[in-house]
Amino acid sequence: MVKLLKKLTWKDFILAAVAFVFIIVQVWLSLTMPDYMSEITKLVQTKGSKMNDILIAGGKMLACALGSLLAAVCTSICASKISSNFSANLRGQVFHKVQSFSMEEIGNFSTASLITRSTNDITQVQMLIVMGLEVLLKAPIMAVWALCKISTKNWQWTASTGLAVVVLLSFVGVCVAVALPKFKKLQSLTDNLNRVTRENLTGLNVVRAYNAEGYQQKKFNDANDELTKTQLFANRTMGTMMPGIQMVMNGLMLAIYWIGAYLISNAQMFDKLTIFSDMIVFTQYAMQVVMSFMMLVMIFVLLPRASVSAKRINEVLDMPLSIKDGTKENGIDGKKGEVEFRNVSFCYPDAEKDVIEDISFTAHKGETIAFIGSTGCGKSTVINMIPRFYDATKGEVLVDGVNVKEYTQKALRNKIGYVSQKAVLFTGSIKSNVAYGDNGTKGFTDDDVKQAIETAQAKEFVDKTEGGVDAFVAQGGSNFSGGQKQRLSIARAICRHPEILIFDDSFSALDYKTDRVLRDTLRKTCADATRFIVAQRIGTIRDADKIIVLDDGKIAGMGKHNELMETCEVYRQIAYSQLSKEELA
Repeated sequence: MVKLLKKLTWKDFILAAVAFVFIIVQVWLSLTMPDYMSEITKLVQTKGSKMNDILIAGGKMLACALGSLLAAVCTSICASKISSNFSANLRGQVFHKVQSFSMEEIGNFSTASLITRSTNDITQVQMLIVMGLEVLLKAPIMAVWALCKISTKNWQWTASTGLAVVVLLSFVGVCVAVALPKFKKLQSLTDNLNRVTRENLTGLNVVRAYNAEGYQQKKFNDANDELTKTQLFANRTMGTMMPGIQMVMNGLMLAIYWIGAYLISNAQMFDKLTIFSDMIVFTQYAMQVVMSFMMLVMIFVLLPRASVSAKRINEVLDMPLSIKDGTKENGIDGKKGEVEFRNVSFCYPDAEKDVIEDISFTAHKGETIAFIGSTGCGKSTVINMIPRFYDATKGEVLVDGVNVKEYTQKALRNKIGYVSQKAVLFTGSIKSNVAYGDNGTKGFTDDDVKQAIETAQAKEFVDKTEGGVDAFVAQGGSNFSGGQKQRLSIARAICRHPEILIFDDSFSALDYKTDRVLRDTLRKTCADATRFIVAQRIGTIRDADKIIVLDDGKIAGMGKHNELMETCEVYRQIAYSQLSKEELA
């Protein structure tokens, strides 16, 4: 928690200092009111007292109450400002850190967990800061100041107050000790519930297709019940604190009045009024002491969960990055668009075996390099190493003659147009999605966008869509078909005019005709770009300049279609499983 609070800015500390001043004023005014109450009590009990004196004392007491209220409001405003700024900055830091994660780091957290950490966990810390500024500063000051005032009174009253505080702290300590393990468990259970809910919503069509609503409902109910039971236990435990505190306060008040009654009954007549007045004042001060500790209890309620949340946030912020930025912005002159793999191997963390092993090839400017092989043979892994989604565990990947690790990630990825296997669209318009790759450095013209759409064979359906290029795109592109989303994703990559185009099984959602026309168009309009294609269909890659056949993470064959049909058994098996001999001729 302390580590997280170090992220407060100097402006936050200035606001905290201002809040501290208002707290001092509030405490002083609150503790001044009992003095006027004592004065009013004596005036009422003394014969010959003037009503004007009573009203003046009452007016002063009212002024103290209003002043204390105003100071409390000012303190709350400062605390809210500090906590809001802190949480906003923290959310920004978490978002920025997650964006810098490689696929390896993202794999250490579930998507549901990252969402919970950036929302619910930060809210827990924010609530603690609000309460902390208002309570952690106020309560000790109030308690010490009030104790100093009552210490000069009767020792029996002081002793009873001290005993009440000890009982209160012991009771609160037991409650917190019992509830803390449950608070630690709550956040992971919240992650699990979010995961189940997200999976159900994402795969709703599959759930319905298999009539698995009951199964999903059971998964949700199990996660929900476990979270509810844990919440109930923690809340019930902490809920017993308030009745316990109330009992201590009532017991203290009873003790003060019982001791006061005893003292008054044994006092001389002229001392009875003084003792009675002191009893009234002491009761107020004693309540202020107990209220101070009660306010601290509120912190104890929030602290366990906030501490767990702070730890979870720090886990994200402190996660070491496996992919670090280089310094170079440009490659070697004369090698623009060239990609080379030198004895590249890759192994996932904690895996026993390399996913790809000893991969070597060179792709020159303007060439089309295709990858084919069985599912899980490492095709996507190979091309994902070009934009550094993963880094090679052995060997080197070079772009424009420079190791990709030496580039800044921004400079490297500005050279690349990437189309993922699963089409990804963002909420906005068709235009904003196609022009997504401008990085805010240069604006693509309408002609650039339209040309990219035409090249990607998306013009027909875009023109028919209401609004054209300005048509609305829903979250995840849910208002478009799979093939339409894929073509818009391809248009986005083309619009950048990159040195390197990467298509990770991006043509699988297209029909054969569109696939063929699109590849022919790409060869013409993106002739200067080096094109990498991962595909399952022979028809998609048979015209490539170089086809790399992967089998169990190794290169089983490399060459053109006709060469591989003669020399590579793996390629022949794939080809004959899809096409007839006549079609392959």
